[in-house]
Amino acid sequence: MTRQLLPVFALFVSTAFLLAGGGMQAVLLPVRGQIEGFSASQIGFIGAGWAIGFTVGCIIVPHLVRRVGHVRTFSALAAILATVVLLNGMIIEANTWIVLRALAGFCFSGSYMIIESWLNERITNESRGAMFSIYMVISQAAYMAGQYLLVVANPERETLFMVGAILYCLAVLPTALSKAQSPAPLTQVQIDLKSMFFNSPAAFIGALVIGTLAGSFQSFAPVYGVAQGMSSTNIANMMACVMLGAVIFQFPLGKASDLVDRRFVMVGLSLGGTLAGFSVPLFASADSQPSYTFFATMVVLGGFIYPLYGLVTAYANDHAEPEDFVKISSSLLILYGIGSIIGPLVTGPIMEFFGSQALFQTIGATHFLLAIYLTYRITRREAPQTDDQTMDYQPMPFAVGQTTETYSLDPRSDADTYLSSPEEDENEGSGEKER
Repeated sequence: MTRQLLPVFALFVSTAFLLAGGGMQAVLLPVRGQIEGFSASQIGFIGAGWAIGFTVGCIIVPHLVRRVGHVRTFSALAAILATVVLLNGMIIEANTWIVLRALAGFCFSGSYMIIESWLNERITNESRGAMFSIYMVISQAAYMAGQYLLVVANPERETLFMVGAILYCLAVLPTALSKAQSPAPLTQVQIDLKSMFFNSPAAFIGALVIGTLAGSFQSFAPVYGVAQGMSSTNIANMMACVMLGAVIFQFPLGKASDLVDRRFVMVGLSLGGTLAGFSVPLFASADSQPSYTFFATMVVLGGFIYPLYGLVTAYANDHAEPEDFVKISSSLLILYGIGSIIGPLVTGPIMEFFGSQALFQTIGATHFLLAIYLTYRITRREAPQTDDQTMDYQPMPFAVGQTTETYSLDPRSDADTYLSSPEEDENEGSGEKER
């Protein structure tokens, strides 16, 4: 394992710095916006700006990399990220933050794609699954650590914005100083939403709805914490509990979906998310110190939100050819991005009118609507036999944000390797080329 890790160690270090900065910025901006008196709708537009920038970046950055190369593009994107976070601290104005957040989303999607492309180039098919898992663990741990940076300084001051800029600059060093050759051109997003809908209406609608759920929660959970009077530590604890729940629930739910109709598992998750969403306000403390029950509910809620996307991806590919994995997943990525734009724009006005606790009631109601639609789809189409499912479930890096390069790195993207038997792997392993 050590021999496999050494060639990609620098990439993992860059990932850790980048995601630590991203995790801190994702929590800091809503918290500071709430402190500065931004309305829920304005914070929603800021969250939507991120989703717009991220989605556009997935489409445009591959062209930029072809023109100037991986190292120069990554360095430029990291420099822009450092500039953006400093400008966030210097210019406290909602409309400016919307533009800056969109620019940050664009830069993050490009940075992810370059790191993942580089990682994909340096690993072999035999080590793909292990490296993908390590990448997910590092990404999620770094993102969570970044959220806890909120407790090291007062969010009303400029210190944390400076820390974010330092982290983005540090992310450049490992790749800039690496002697490794630049990888092959980035995977271009293939958009065919019409075929995606006819291939799997449940996955099409599911990706949209899950995007709205994730976009709403990421944009407004810190706002809810500030409105409830939580300390920075408890806001970070709340966000960490949600991520913990996503990690705990992903694997067992995914394996269960490999054994039965995945839509049954998705309906169960959606109904669980309905119950958890409507339960959160019941367990919210009247004072600024949340109860253990509240944090436990957040763990459960995270387990009901984030694993859904991996299930949707697996279900869509059950009805497609294995070689279409990246194409199908890229279309789902665009749908998820559209949902992430819609979510904050809808949830913001609802919270303005009904109060901060309406965030979780909106999440619960959205889960319920998804459960109704998936139940309807179960009555309209038979599930593939479990023996005929072309793809097994694979946990997705929920904290990172998926790009086409994430799917190229995913073990399922190499269908021949992923679907072959151990005997075939042993016989053919000697002839496989390193990526």
